[in-house]
Amino acid sequence: MKSVFFMHDSSIFKKIMAAFLAALLPLMAITWTINEKGAENIRNEITESVLNTTRFYMDSLDKEADRISRYLPNYVMDKDLMELAATGDAMSSYDRSRKILDIQRRIDLMKNSSPFIREVKAYVPLIRRTILSNNFEPDLDEVEYKAMQQNTKLYEEPFISWKNRLFITMQYPSNTAKNPLYIVGVELSTSKIGETLAQIVGTRGGQSMLYNMELGWSIESGGEQQPEMLEQMKAFALKKWGQQSAEGSATVKYDGHNFLAVYKYSKLWNSYSVTWIPEDNILGSLQIYRTLFWWACALAVGIVLFFTYFLLRFIYRPLMKLVHSFRKVQQNRLEPIVIDRGADEFGYLYQAFNDTVRSLKTLIEENYEQQIRNQRSELKRLQSQINPHFLYNCFFVLCRLIRSDSQKEKAYQFCLYIGQYFRFITRNDEDEIPLDLEVEHSRTYVEMQSICYGERIQVLFDGEYPAMLVPRLILQPIIENAYKHALGNMLQLGELWIHTKQTEQDFSIYVEDNGQGMTDQEIELLQKKLRYSTNQLEETTGMLNVHRRIQLRYGAEYGLTVSRSELGGLQVRIKLSIS
Repeated sequence: MKSVFFMHDSSIFKKIMAAFLAALLPLMAITWTINEKGAENIRNEITESVLNTTRFYMDSLDKEADRISRYLPNYVMDKDLMELAATGDAMSSYDRSRKILDIQRRIDLMKNSSPFIREVKAYVPLIRRTILSNNFEPDLDEVEYKAMQQNTKLYEEPFISWKNRLFITMQYPSNTAKNPLYIVGVELSTSKIGETLAQIVGTRGGQSMLYNMELGWSIESGGEQQPEMLEQMKAFALKKWGQQSAEGSATVKYDGHNFLAVYKYSKLWNSYSVTWIPEDNILGSLQIYRTLFWWACALAVGIVLFFTYFLLRFIYRPLMKLVHSFRKVQQNRLEPIVIDRGADEFGYLYQAFNDTVRSLKTLIEENYEQQIRNQRSELKRLQSQINPHFLYNCFFVLCRLIRSDSQKEKAYQFCLYIGQYFRFITRNDEDEIPLDLEVEHSRTYVEMQSICYGERIQVLFDGEYPAMLVPRLILQPIIENAYKHALGNMLQLGELWIHTKQTEQDFSIYVEDNGQGMTDQEIELLQKKLRYSTNQLEETTGMLNVHRRIQLRYGAEYGLTVSRSELGGLQVRIKLSIS
């Protein structure tokens, strides 16, 4: 709903563009969705296919390894092998050779029973020989013999990795950890296992690996080896092992490309089969559609740019020209529009605007002259509203001073103050005066009141006054109001504090007293009168008069505001504009 309201307040250009995009973007979004959904479906189907292939070949490897492990005891318990291993050194050369040949025939049968068997060996330490399927070694390799000794149960961990070769071994007797009579070892063909892993990848490209979790050996599918990729595949398998995830698929990133990662765990091998296939190879058939989609996007952008240019050139710019002219009118800049249009709708609007501007100029000039006359009338009315009681009091104070021989100098000074005061009050030829002159007049008024009231009222002027022009009689009437309504009738010591505050744009004069004559409700009522002073038609004096003249000069945000003073009485703020 908020976006709807936002568009309601937006420009016509934004609304037209929003309507155009609202029709275009859904079509592009639907096309993109169809393309992505198709890619996702193909990816899921290929993922399931690769996972099924992985299951099939891993099951084949499990069955072969299990079959070899289960048939191996039959060859280990061979009578000729037992006899040779127990009494071979006591046999004649002929008998020993005949038994070795018989053993070789049976070992050869076992070797040929599975394509995953590279070689079968019988390690006989008594005669210091290793018997192969079609040969025998004249000496026993002690290092290899020690490596072939099985330390765990055959069916729990049947594999031994030694020098990048993989073996399934069984010793006799099986319960002898060290120094057995003999060992039968089956060396698995890692190349055949790699070819099986390559069948998982097929023609899709990528890499397959069988990685053992405990011993850390690995068998790769062949092809171009990438060591960094293989290390990441091992880290991926360790991560899935830690998560106890038996099989599944994921998307991984390598070298800036996305890969489909399919994995399956074999409990017998205690290994993960991990296959990484580039997604570009999987989704290659959809690349042409993606390319066409981006071409369609480029065409749509071209259409949007053309439509935007057309809209800007023939609708938005003429409309904004009219809007800017209206904004100039709001800023009191009544300038006509240069008519560069034909007889279309904008040409008519331009002509009507120029006619309206000419009429407004005439009305504003008449209204402005009337406003200036009103402002001067307000000032003259304030000047004419001299408080007669103040005049009488001045004469009475002057008489009292003249009669006193000791205060003739003060009487002389008082006469000067009266002259300066009434000369300033009765001056009619200036609407605005320097602020320093206005403050000096206020000080003169305070000096006169100080002679009248003596030391009963303490007055303090604080702050600096910038060089600026202000309307006449804006400060002294506020001070006079403080003497008349707050300080004049006080029994205790009166305080009057005039200070200033300046910001970048505004200058304020504060007049504060400690009078107790006004309650908070009365201060609030006075503030309301000031706020709505422009709507009052009755005669105004003092504060309201000053407030109106300041607003006529500077605007509605300036003028007087009242509040409770820190001294306990009334605070009047006179806010003026520096600019």
